Amino acid sequence: MATTKAPAPPTGSRRWAALLFIGLAQLMIVLDGTVVNIALPSLQRDLQISDGDRQWIITAYTLAFGSLLLLGGRIADYTGRRRAFLIALLGFAGASALGGAAADFEMLLTARALQGGFGALLGPSALSLLAVTFTGPKDRAKAFGIWGAISAAGGAIGLLAGGALTDYLDWRWCLYINIPIAVIAAVGGFAVITESRHAGPARFDLLGVLPVTGGLVAIVYATGRAGSDGWGSAKVIGLLTAGAVLLAVFALVESRVAQPLLPLRVIADRTRGSAYLAVGLAVIGMFGAFLFLTYFMQVVKGYSPVRTGVAFLPMATAVLLSAGGLTTRLLPRVPPRALIVPGMLVSSAGMLWMLTLEPGTPYAAGVLVAQLLLGFGAGMIMPPALDYATHGVDQGDSGIASASVNTAQQIGGSIGIALLNTIATGTTADYLSSHAPSPAIARQALVEGFGAAGAWSAGILVVGALIVAVLMNTPRPSTAPPPRTPAPRTRSRNPPLTASDRLRTTTADRPA
Repeated sequence: MATTKAPAPPTGSRRWAALLFIGLAQLMIVLDGTVVNIALPSLQRDLQISDGDRQWIITAYTLAFGSLLLLGGRIADYTGRRRAFLIALLGFAGASALGGAAADFEMLLTARALQGGFGALLGPSALSLLAVTFTGPKDRAKAFGIWGAISAAGGAIGLLAGGALTDYLDWRWCLYINIPIAVIAAVGGFAVITESRHAGPARFDLLGVLPVTGGLVAIVYATGRAGSDGWGSAKVIGLLTAGAVLLAVFALVESRVAQPLLPLRVIADRTRGSAYLAVGLAVIGMFGAFLFLTYFMQVVKGYSPVRTGVAFLPMATAVLLSAGGLTTRLLPRVPPRALIVPGMLVSSAGMLWMLTLEPGTPYAAGVLVAQLLLGFGAGMIMPPALDYATHGVDQGDSGIASASVNTAQQIGGSIGIALLNTIATGTTADYLSSHAPSPAIARQALVEGFGAAGAWSAGILVVGALIVAVLMNTPRPSTAPPPRTPAPRTRSRNPPLTASDRLRTTTADRPA
């Protein structure tokens, strides 16, 4: 079996400089997931996009991103993770420039799809570079603590940036902002990141690429349509069924080919499988909070976009304090589930707090409490989950392992948002049908929908915590048995000592 080409790993300050530029790339990916959301009303008016088509501004990105991640991870493994990282950064910057200059809906849609495609190459290459750069338990815990904080807090920062850019400049700057970030990360990465890749010729599992890409496209597209067509529509059910069948075909192919796109050993491991599950479920709570709290503050409370962005800062702060102050210190000392399980329970409490929201609830007693609980919980979940997503994997497969956790995050977020949005809108419609219409009733109906979706999200997180508690039996790093290397056998040329020889030697060594 081919092994990873192993260059001398970067040392000292060079490694932490590499983390800075890799983290910038991750921040850009996470920012792009939310920075456009607040700008949607403005760009919709500017480009005269219909209400039925506006969802494709988000879906075009998630569709390309989620469906191409596994292929992007394997490309990074075979062609070089540093090379893939730099190409993806420049491609993402170019797609962002195209989107910012978009003159019509079709041009913007093309740019968003290109962003998703380059993001599918950038995400796995960035995470796999982190995994092969930091290998010691303490440094790895610190690096993944910073990475997890960026991943969890970046969404809230994106909402703040999106509000400020939309209010003070123009919606187009929500796309242009990616260009300087990508250029700085590319220049710095070129200077300090060491290349690593899977040794041997690049061989791509084309038989696996087609069913997994088609299956993920079908699932992500179905979840995007579920919000408008409903989960019970023939189109959504057909797409979900087709996606499941194609993924089953993919699993069958991967178990039979010599060099699979996704070796089943990567996801079958209990530790890594639990990490993927934790990430996928955690983003349901995080993305659900971004969606429903944004609408609560802007529609129910009447906040401006920039005020809404500022109002999300406590969540980002809670994530940073939790991930950097608590999780990074505990990660090398406790089993991963000792952090992930409590984190999921704390996050579920934050989603349950949405049941207490009323149209007149003050910010400090409602939104703030929910954000602090969600942020603190996310800061406990993301660093260990992202760290153990590549736990024990051969360095030659680190790109595909990183792609798998990114896929779990993207697919989990897409399905979760579609499910929670359907629950919220259904509850709102039921409330409106049983009450006389008025502006106050309309606001109360929205709040009822947010509360119902929050309760479902909390239930999903609790179930996930129970599964991780049972499945993830990984010990703490300091107690994990080190790899045992048998000592080489050597044959002595001298004959064994006889009893009289040993007696003479002992007598000669004894002091007089």
